Amino acid sequence: MLSTFLIALREGLEAALIVGILVAYVVKTDRRHLLAPIWTGVAVAISASLAFGGFLTFTSKELSARGEEMFAGTTSFVAVGLVTWMVFWMKRAARSLKIELHNKVDTAVQIGKVGLVSAAFFAVAREGLETSLFIYSNFKTVSQTSEPTIGLILGLATAVLLGYLVYNRAIKLNLSKFFTITGVALIVVAAGVLSYGIHEFQEFGLIPGENSYAWNTESWLPANSIIGTILSGTIGISTKISWVQLVLWAAYMAITLRFYLAPSKADAQSKQPTLSRA
Repeated sequence: MLSTFLIALREGLEAALIVGILVAYVVKTDRRHLLAPIWTGVAVAISASLAFGGFLTFTSKELSARGEEMFAGTTSFVAVGLVTWMVFWMKRAARSLKIELHNKVDTAVQIGKVGLVSAAFFAVAREGLETSLFIYSNFKTVSQTSEPTIGLILGLATAVLLGYLVYNRAIKLNLSKFFTITGVALIVVAAGVLSYGIHEFQEFGLIPGENSYAWNTESWLPANSIIGTILSGTIGISTKISWVQLVLWAAYMAITLRFYLAPSKADAQSKQPTLSRA
């Protein structure tokens, strides 16, 4: 539940802020007639994301056991790659995101309503499609109860509420710190998805070491126990994990967090003291 909540909150708020920037810009520039194309693009993007999530679920259920292992492992690796790219992209692009979106609106207006619908669609669809893939992959690592779905719904609802309050200036949210903290949380969740993908490929036979366990506590701590479910659903550490899973999980966490938390060039330059001439 916690992992799906974090994913939905982070990705949902990004999408909500993007929509808020687009809407605020056309309202501020007294072009309210452009709101309809923007909301059309947003609606199409949301529909496409839901359809993509449904496609992943349907495809997974229609495959054989062996095919499902390959499909689940592959989608897990793709999801980890996308979410890793996304958190680094947001860290780098956050400073200029508003200006970039404003420029896209101005360019799209010259093309016409279709251009504006497309601009809104692609701005939101990137977040939506990534979320669908990552949510699907994360669902495979957590329990089969309704809790992950509840976490997803609560995360999206909270994201929409926060986005609305930020847009109306009802609250002040330090977005830099928010995205840094949630970025770390997503990297931790992605490490768990990576571990799951490795396990699926081990079962398929593409990665060795399936039965070489770093530990196996299922005799006294089952995977469906409260502790086992929490560990598997948050940090990706199961009650039974192979050495290959553990080593690659730890390597991904160490390397990714090291680069993600390192100060950017812009931050480093802003902290350098300026010398004044006498």
